[in-house]
Amino acid sequence: MSIYLEGPRAPVTEEVTAFDLPVTGEIPSELEGRWLRNGPNPHGTVDSAHHHWFLGDGMVHGVRLRGGRAEWYRNRWVRGGRLAAALGEAPPVGRSFGDRDFGPNTSVGGFAGKTWAMVEAGGTPMTLTYELDTIDYDGFDGTLPAAFTAHPSLDPATGDLHAVCYAYPELPDRLQHVVVGGDGRVSSVTDIPVEGMPMVHNMSLTERFVLLYDLPVCVDIEMAMGGSSFPFSWNPDHPARVGLLPRGGTADQVVWCEAPQCYVFHPVNAYDDDDGSVVVDLCRYDRMFDTDRLGPAGDSAPVLARWVVDGTTGTVTETILDDRPHEFPTHDPRVATRRHRYAYTAGGLDLGPTNRVDVYTGEVLSHDHGPGRFGAEPLLVPRDGSTDEGDGWLLVCVNDSDGGPAELVVLDGLDIGGPPVARIHLPRRVPDGFHGSWVPDTTVAPGP
Repeated sequence: MSIYLEGPRAPVTEEVTAFDLPVTGEIPSELEGRWLRNGPNPHGTVDSAHHHWFLGDGMVHGVRLRGGRAEWYRNRWVRGGRLAAALGEAPPVGRSFGDRDFGPNTSVGGFAGKTWAMVEAGGTPMTLTYELDTIDYDGFDGTLPAAFTAHPSLDPATGDLHAVCYAYPELPDRLQHVVVGGDGRVSSVTDIPVEGMPMVHNMSLTERFVLLYDLPVCVDIEMAMGGSSFPFSWNPDHPARVGLLPRGGTADQVVWCEAPQCYVFHPVNAYDDDDGSVVVDLCRYDRMFDTDRLGPAGDSAPVLARWVVDGTTGTVTETILDDRPHEFPTHDPRVATRRHRYAYTAGGLDLGPTNRVDVYTGEVLSHDHGPGRFGAEPLLVPRDGSTDEGDGWLLVCVNDSDGGPAELVVLDGLDIGGPPVARIHLPRRVPDGFHGSWVPDTTVAPGP
């Protein structure tokens, strides 16, 4: 059996709805909205010898908080055409780019009054109801020219959503920088030529630049010709580089800077330094999809690093901030595109403690969830009325390695090592997945 289909990553087989969840402690009453998480959860029989973790059917889990109560938990498959047919349901409304019938499985968030499930490499976002049922493919009112991404970045100053997108196999020679306005429509698209069709999982945004990650995980022609549904592998001959695209600029204005030969799924945050360089903290791997072609866990462990990207010299200088495993990093959303002090991480792909890294001092504070328990991607929700970075509530999905029910744990962002503020007891295990978000009701309102 594949490590991506057993143990903590094993899919669940049923959709569940539960109300009035039991709570240990007290949920802060100001938390009014939904904690959401997306991840692969294959439906039906899977060929474990060839199944890639990134290709399982998407499943969104959610908890609705209001008035100090956990009103409900739901988990729902994201229904592409194939899965809808398998469930005996009508196909979703609309059309995906390239006529894909895949339900996005990588992230979920709220923007322009909608809840979206998202994926990279060619998928079109899918709109979900407030209660997480699939509505339709959302091509942004016909303005999205091709694929979208799993990792758009919100500019808090303008309210625009920025994305760096790629599409396999339709657009083998370019990336696209896509900007979505607050009305949910694409306002600009910039094509950036690249060679080798790199896998571009993420991007970074500063007040001046869009960062483009062109790193040595690329389309493997032999794998593609052999029929692999995920033909990306480590290519040591592909130079690693980071591109600085000026905000509002064109492809010929991109400055490419030589980067360490490694792979990055997830940056923490990026900002413009006073000397004209760009600083970005990120989780980096020495290799990816080299010997392990079915998922990200088998080649190297991710560590937390800082890259200083100098567009004048065309170089990237790397400093390792902490050499323990760190993955699924997040930051206080109020400091997006600006200088940050704290990075919040899970303890690598095998998860573990929840960490707060002070990138000024190097201090790492951790919350140990207890024997056999491990925390996933941490999400900081700023405390009402506060303007201080890190002053907020940290939401973490905590699982039990023995397969027991999960908990949504609320930690005090200023006392991460202290006891939980609240432990919300979920009715079932939540498989290790990818990404989520806190979507307040002010961003996406409950349905009628």
